[in-house]
Amino acid sequence: MNKRSCGILMHITSLPSPYGIGTLGREADCFANWLRDAGQRFWQVLPIGPTGYGDSPYQPFSSFAGNPLMIDLDELVEQGLLSRERVEQADYGADPNYVDFEKVSRTKTELLREASKKFEDDVGYTSFTLDEADWLDDYALFMALKDKFGGKPWTLWDEDIKLRTPEALERYRNELRDEIRFRKFSQYIFFRQWDRFHHYCNSIGIEIIGDIPIYVSPDCADVWAQPELFELEESRNPKRVAGVPPDYFSATGQLWGNPLYDWEEMKARGYDWWIERVRKSTQNYDVLRIDHFRAFDTYYAIPFGQKTAEHGKWEQGPGIELFDAIKAELGKVNIIAEDLGEIFDSVKMLLRKTGFPGMRVLQFGFNPDNADNDHLPHSYPKNCVAYTGTHDNATVMQWYSEADRKSRAMAKRYLKKGLLEGRNYSFIRSVYASPANLAVIPMQDVLCLGKEGRMNVPSTLGGNWNWRMKKMPKLSDASKLRELAETYFRLNVN
Repeated sequence: MNKRSCGILMHITSLPSPYGIGTLGREADCFANWLRDAGQRFWQVLPIGPTGYGDSPYQPFSSFAGNPLMIDLDELVEQGLLSRERVEQADYGADPNYVDFEKVSRTKTELLREASKKFEDDVGYTSFTLDEADWLDDYALFMALKDKFGGKPWTLWDEDIKLRTPEALERYRNELRDEIRFRKFSQYIFFRQWDRFHHYCNSIGIEIIGDIPIYVSPDCADVWAQPELFELEESRNPKRVAGVPPDYFSATGQLWGNPLYDWEEMKARGYDWWIERVRKSTQNYDVLRIDHFRAFDTYYAIPFGQKTAEHGKWEQGPGIELFDAIKAELGKVNIIAEDLGEIFDSVKMLLRKTGFPGMRVLQFGFNPDNADNDHLPHSYPKNCVAYTGTHDNATVMQWYSEADRKSRAMAKRYLKKGLLEGRNYSFIRSVYASPANLAVIPMQDVLCLGKEGRMNVPSTLGGNWNWRMKKMPKLSDASKLRELAETYFRLNVN
């Protein structure tokens, strides 16, 4: 990432597809081809883990597993594991613009169960289950248990299995062996397809930027399997939870509810859990974006049970020691640090020590005071990744339509839209022209979408993460981006 380049931010689930949700099939390859034609070098995706409550990719059931909803069903038809008629007649939801997660999850889970019953263990499956056993065994059992207990969080399971007594583990592994196999089968298919997709992207000059949520979901296999790594009571409820204080996104802060790490225990174990998490991520992605990077320096701890994030306390994180341990074990890892929000000088110091590029977001640059700030493109350092907006922002067209008069006037003056230029492209051009080594644009901004294209509204539940492209983008948009990339010396010539 030391040379000027550009990329697009869009999650796999947002791809067009006849099956209700974007997958790792033909459409993913087609979009990768479009990126190549548009002169792009990077495709940034959101976390790819199996989503749980609220459908958020930032609250997965595992930090290591993949999301079975992204599995391409056409491949299973070609392998004889599903019938074409069965796949085409299934109900995936009626609106091609949005993912109906409830219907898609129910339907695809049924289809994958049918496929798993026809599947005969092969060498690839056996090797996968052995190679990934460190996380796969616990994850598969965890998901089988969730199914048995009606989807309840693991903290509400029967006491013996909640606390993982040896007798309970052995009993349920025997009782749920078929469901456990199904969960392992789903992960095998997912990662086989992901590896194929990743290799195809690389073969045409496209690199994948993956996203690692800094925290894990309270209801996930990681916390259930290794509770000693987290701040938990004997009852397994969290002592304190994660979030951020009141900020741009929310007047009462963001109460995420994730359990906090026991950093002393992590340190005593040589940060092995984090090292393995990053190792797995480097296999899946070419570049890693770590969400909420500032919490490695200082993190916000909110007493468990609070209704808002207004009464938390700042605590000291592991700092550079964690990244030294990762580097010692894995060598140099390409990491983007999400350093947005309330940033202390100590966070900036940590970022300088790591050498990782931070982030800049154009929307944050415009304000009613007409004040200069770090998010205006003329102030960007080379070592950063510049965005028009992120998955948590409004699209630029929604932002422009809803901004206060003074902020909108500031944007209008700064961007100076060309006579034949769309408003969205004035935002994109400004980011492309900046000194930032890497410019990344959400696909919704390329498509000039308004609020209908917003991916997530922080601190809200329901109606998020479900935006989809109805069809593949036009070649004319690829030509426009390619021309901008060439003009501002970001063109991917691979």
